[in-house]
Amino acid sequence: MFESFGFEDTTAREVSVLFALGLGVLFGALAQLTRFCFRRSLVGQDRRQAAGVWALALAVAVTGTQAAVAQEWISFDSHRLLASDLPVLAIVLGGLMFGAGMILTRGCVSRLMVLSGSGNLRAALVILVFAVVAHATLKGVLAPVRVALGSVTLDLGTTTSLAALPGGALVWSGVLAIAALGLALRSGNRPLALIGAAVIGLLVPVGWIGTGFVLFDEFDPIAMESLSFTSPTAETLFFGIASSAIPAGFGTGLVGGVLLGALAAALLSGSFQWQSFESPRQTARYMSGAALMGLGGVLAGGCTVGAGLAGIPTLSVAAGLALVSIAVGGVATNLLINAISSGSDAQPARPALQPAE
Repeated sequence: MFESFGFEDTTAREVSVLFALGLGVLFGALAQLTRFCFRRSLVGQDRRQAAGVWALALAVAVTGTQAAVAQEWISFDSHRLLASDLPVLAIVLGGLMFGAGMILTRGCVSRLMVLSGSGNLRAALVILVFAVVAHATLKGVLAPVRVALGSVTLDLGTTTSLAALPGGALVWSGVLAIAALGLALRSGNRPLALIGAAVIGLLVPVGWIGTGFVLFDEFDPIAMESLSFTSPTAETLFFGIASSAIPAGFGTGLVGGVLLGALAAALLSGSFQWQSFESPRQTARYMSGAALMGLGGVLAGGCTVGAGLAGIPTLSVAAGLALVSIAVGGVATNLLINAISSGSDAQPARPALQPAE
């Protein structure tokens, strides 16, 4: 469709950077105001409200994405999330590692990126370490680990999507959306929080449609992408240190937009505050979590947003397995930390469970 706009001096890739920048600004601002975070929905003190925000975003994302598929604007038939060979070992181990990491750092990647924009230097350093490890797993010294684990696959045949099950895409997308909507409506959130969550969810199909339909150029195609933070963060790191050789892409625009949106929302709401580490022990914990998320996010095929909020709406079996593995890893790690803290003779270490949000 992009070639029909008549642009002569601008490519679809260049426009995609600006498009992603806009999506990122909206996500960053709304995630800052709603405290959007998958970790909080699992183990936070206000997990009922946090789960409601996350669930409503998912309900809107599923409905919008599958509506676009039904209109034949986009198709996931050749997308990596629907590959017939499921790298089951990589996804499960990666999901468990990512879940453990987000507990150690007290936030998934999207939440930590938003916190970085609001002055949290702990979160900023975690994102940097995450990006380095993710890039090393994609193309560096950890790539052999990714390849070895990814070689253990399960042939799904044609059942790579819930759409292949009895009832088809309409039934399964309806089941997911209704279940998520029901959870959101029982969460006790204020209307403004739910409205913000709905807009966050709407950004997912907008991303898919924008890159897969509006900016589609058969002569110079770009990847169909939506909200995601594992590969984009690594891409942004590489662009930052080699921009003269590597052009910016969708991921770079998205990351930059999230930081700008979160910064603007924090400044306007008066919540911007510089924060840093309180002890070497806390620093070690956060760096360990960052490394686990970097390696795990690549192995699992995405983070809680890439494989979860944007992946689940594709009805991908791989995305569902990744999100479940992340949740299990997060809950199990939180239980282990609490057990260690309660079983210690000494007073529980304050930095271990202090909020970073």
